[in-house]
Amino acid sequence: MSTTREEFARLAARGDDEIDLAEGALLIAAEACPDLDVAHHLGRLDALAEQARPRLQGAGPGAAERLAQLNGFLFEEQGFVGNRSVYDDPRNSYLNQVLERRTGIPITLAVLQIEVARRLGLRLEGVNFPGHFLVRHVGESALLIDAFEGRFVTAEECAVRLRATLGDDATLERHHLARATPKQILARILRNLKNIHARAGELDTALGCCDRILLLLPDDPSELRNRGLVYEGLEAFIAAKADFERFLELAPDDPSAPAVHTRLQRLRQKVAQLN
Repeated sequence: MSTTREEFARLAARGDDEIDLAEGALLIAAEACPDLDVAHHLGRLDALAEQARPRLQGAGPGAAERLAQLNGFLFEEQGFVGNRSVYDDPRNSYLNQVLERRTGIPITLAVLQIEVARRLGLRLEGVNFPGHFLVRHVGESALLIDAFEGRFVTAEECAVRLRATLGDDATLERHHLARATPKQILARILRNLKNIHARAGELDTALGCCDRILLLLPDDPSELRNRGLVYEGLEAFIAAKADFERFLELAPDDPSAPAVHTRLQRLRQKVAQLN
């Protein structure tokens, strides 16, 4: 029988267009919840879509009207809501727990909405907006949704949010509203979890998040650097050295490269002493 990590690795090896986003999110959760039944929770998404279907059938033909009905179903009738009180609770990043508890963070609530919408014939995609994940209708890019707040947002609101995140001089540009591919979405969920566990000093668990991110994005320089830092914290110096060397090969001009080079020099000395 394959392990959850092996199942995730097989999913990560697929092309973005072949990835079932909900399955990937549930496999992330399954590593922390070994008894999780992925098929059962996929069925729960199916059931939500079937419950929502009559509302959407009664809406107007436009995407805006149908999405408004979906928002009403998920965020009013079903009571899904952003968790403002304990934002860093790891359960907010586990799709099964979002389904159980009806609360989560922007990205997991977005995954919920994208997957329910897909079952209803509505094409939504994730948006890698800085600091706060969003959802957009494919084909009508002006239809942006903040699943954390359960409502539509305008480009003007996004511009205000961007300045709050990046500073008063920030100007909203196309790349701020770039599509997030399924692999990027799953990696962002894992980064959230990695940061939570790293702050708690749970480096073994943070390392598991790093490993899965790199299954999705094998040559992402920042993730290689970050895993190297986790390895260093775990005193796995040979593994840290390999990740830092690969980072410097891939991103020699990165602003963090000088600091990584300094750390690498120290690691090489430690590895030499071990031998």
